[in-house]
Amino acid sequence: MTTLHINAKLKDFSKRVLIAGDPLRVKYIAEKYFKNSVQITNVRSMLGYTGMYKNKKISIMSHGIGIPSCMLYVQELIKYFNVKKIIRIGTCGVIDNDINLHDILISIGACTNSKINRLRFKNYDLSAIANFNLLYKAKKISKKMGLKVRFGNFFTSDFFYEPNRKVFNLMQKFNILAIEMETVALYSLALELKIKALSICTVTDHIYKNKKVSVNDRILLCNDMIELALETIIL
Repeated sequence: MTTLHINAKLKDFSKRVLIAGDPLRVKYIAEKYFKNSVQITNVRSMLGYTGMYKNKKISIMSHGIGIPSCMLYVQELIKYFNVKKIIRIGTCGVIDNDINLHDILISIGACTNSKINRLRFKNYDLSAIANFNLLYKAKKISKKMGLKVRFGNFFTSDFFYEPNRKVFNLMQKFNILAIEMETVALYSLALELKIKALSICTVTDHIYKNKKVSVNDRILLCNDMIELALETIIL
């Protein structure tokens, strides 16, 4: 079923979907890791592909930047294309001096400065959490792959350029593992619509150390995270 934002047919998508903000990262992953990869959607240059990975049908879809964009695509994937399992493979910033660029972080839950869940949850606080089954599988697989992965609480922000830098001190006080812009949208929709979801990020920005990964490397140097996500989602 074609929607306003996804021009694929119903059966074009696998029940298992990886999502990423950057369409070029999506294209890179489909070409590098999928066999018989086929582009299935391209509305507004938000690309989607389906192919085979280790004899399992799998899809990947870009979702753009921020909560509203991510929520739009996730909701359409679940409601109109019957997707049952979604893993976000994204990038994030950190403030902890013990975390370095290229480290892999996995979100157990996500807090936010957005009011979107309060609007949807009758002004109560929603605990936006990952699916435990996917968390457990990702933990086991990361150990098998020999990857150093950290699990913790993400902060999903409406700001990329945070206007109040004092908020980072608060995040540090409450042991926030990573700062990004989409996880809380994915988790809250997954809870509401009863699917499995997980958010895995590679560190590309260290806020206090003022270090960044280049634009090209944000696409090309996330292979450990990608392989971890692929191995987790096919189980």
